[in-house]
Amino acid sequence: MAKASARHILVDSEDLCNTLIDKIKNGEDFEQLAKEHSKCPSGRNGGDLGEFGPGQMVPEFDTVVFNEEVGIPHGPVKTDFGFHIVEITNRS
Repeated sequence: MAKASARHILVDSEDLCNTLIDKIKNGEDFEQLAKEHSKCPSGRNGGDLGEFGPGQMVPEFDTVVFNEEVGIPHGPVKTDFGFHIVEITNRS
């Protein structure tokens, strides 16, 4: 069974999400930005969501985590919670 680890930053607006993606791509620290901006409790841990399998997260999130490239920021990923920047840290 597939497993993945990911971290994310959850914000209210698509604009802020895009701004933060640009900052990460320009070398700013993902963990620090998560601590400053994420609405999710995981923000305190730099956005780390730990390891999980398919179906444990909302479908929009799963699609990115189990299909996209590892190690780069993806987004904005829109869910009922808001807009996410998702970075897959590991997948097996």
